[in-house]
Amino acid sequence: MVDLRKKPYYLSEEAVQWVEDTIKGMTEEEKIGQLFIGMIRGMNEEQIQQQIEDYTKIYHLGGIRYMNMPPEALYQQNTLLQAKSKLPLLIAANAEAGGNGAVGQGTPVATGAAIAAADSENLAYQVGKIGSKEAAAIGCNWNFSPIVDLTTNWRNTVVQTRAYNDNPDDVIRYSRAYLKGTEEENLITCIKHFPGDGTEENDQHLMMGVNDLEKDEWMRTFGKVFQTLIDDGVMTVMAGHIALPSWQRALSVEPLADKDIKPATLSNELITGLLKEKMGFNGLVVTDASHMVGLTSSATRGELVPGTIAAGCDMFLFMDNPAEDFGYMLEGYRNGIITEERLEDALMRILGLKAKKNLHKKQAEGTLMPPKEGLSVISSTEHKEIARQAADAYITLVKDSQSMLPLTIQKHRRIQLIFIEGDGMVVAGKAMGTDSSKTKKTLIEGLQKKGFEVEELVATDILTAQKLSAGQMREQYDAVLVVLDVVSFVMVNSVRIKWPTPVQQPWYVKEVPTAFISLNLTNHLIDLTMSRTYINAHMDHDSAVEMLIEKLVGNSAFKGRSNENVWCGRWDTKL
Repeated sequence: MVDLRKKPYYLSEEAVQWVEDTIKGMTEEEKIGQLFIGMIRGMNEEQIQQQIEDYTKIYHLGGIRYMNMPPEALYQQNTLLQAKSKLPLLIAANAEAGGNGAVGQGTPVATGAAIAAADSENLAYQVGKIGSKEAAAIGCNWNFSPIVDLTTNWRNTVVQTRAYNDNPDDVIRYSRAYLKGTEEENLITCIKHFPGDGTEENDQHLMMGVNDLEKDEWMRTFGKVFQTLIDDGVMTVMAGHIALPSWQRALSVEPLADKDIKPATLSNELITGLLKEKMGFNGLVVTDASHMVGLTSSATRGELVPGTIAAGCDMFLFMDNPAEDFGYMLEGYRNGIITEERLEDALMRILGLKAKKNLHKKQAEGTLMPPKEGLSVISSTEHKEIARQAADAYITLVKDSQSMLPLTIQKHRRIQLIFIEGDGMVVAGKAMGTDSSKTKKTLIEGLQKKGFEVEELVATDILTAQKLSAGQMREQYDAVLVVLDVVSFVMVNSVRIKWPTPVQQPWYVKEVPTAFISLNLTNHLIDLTMSRTYINAHMDHDSAVEMLIEKLVGNSAFKGRSNENVWCGRWDTKL
């Protein structure tokens, strides 16, 4: 059973009494409702209003996530949620790279991979600080970041840019700095995705993830990261739908066949036995999103909803069908799948978090929501300047073996631009398209201001793909920039470059000097072994693109660094 007087709660006797008295005064339905974190994502205002009413009055939810909207709309939404909820709500943001993960128009600062490229603890701190500050401005009190996975497999897409790198000591340094920024803004801290993503190319959104490290190796790597941050006092851990067979088998009271291996979210051995007991985590465990196939393919909905809580998770992220999921959880409790002791323990941890942040007192005072004037921090001039300085530090020239850079008007005035986008992504169960038009516009206009003539190759299908001859290519262009803004995950397990038509494929690299630039993924060299100039710019927001241009023309030095994963385990990527 949790001890609310110890790390990470350190509650006073008065606060512990509030938690205990509140639980005693709750109905059975109210107790079950506290286990859920719902997603607000109505298609229109009427649907959103109905969701708020249902979540607060029928299902008594303990927490909320939301789809990003403009600051004013989210502020009003969170104000209404807190006003209608009997108990103060935990409202969570996902500010992994800055405020853009918390609120529409928020400030993108740096991804985990960008922080590692800059090798800057201060940048990690600023990402945590800015993301949490902008999240707090709209009424959030919990930040589902940072990602502390280790990217040991270069083929992994889902955490490739979001995680820092494959070095446990680096991940600890950056995570501590990020968490310090979060704590200073008084948000609940979180690390994810236990027991650790990044060892394989599969994506837990699409299938059960598997971390196949042996026990001792896991403890030296992922375990070291989680244990250090737990000892530091991190308040919550997000459990992934990722199996860890070595430890599940070691802690099981009976021998396990392969078919018995479960994702951590359904494994009592991993959540209760390893995380809470062996590693001594006294905080709250929240599941990753419950619509992910890594979870849904492991049990029926009726089994997995209460099964996650029975395994030791304390909160269940997202409701598929609210009435069904609530019913499954309630039935699981009444049938004994969730024991009385397990429910009590989960509720103590949930309400303990709320007491830790004095949400019950703020509710009584009417101060759960910050002053509306605080919205001015979102995308402030100060935050944008920090993002610009960050881009200066993380943009990385991986190689330029042909000595193409810097670009000059004398040598490279006529530029052909080939811009490649991805297939989009799924965020919290919602399909999101990809649109790099703003990024492309910033790049083209920025190069034109430097005196370059930029012509984009537009070829959407074979009928519009007019291929130049080699001679025509040399006659019409002095350089080619292939810019890859491949923002795509949760659609396939491992993302690779997809060339829309043959004319965009790099047939021209020996005819005209060509530079390849990635604005997102860092492993594109696996598909670009013919490249001799390659840049990882890491991000596609305006400040990053503007700084990229300054570096391309030699006005600013490339300062970022790469690790071995960039070479994708091949010799020909290094040429």
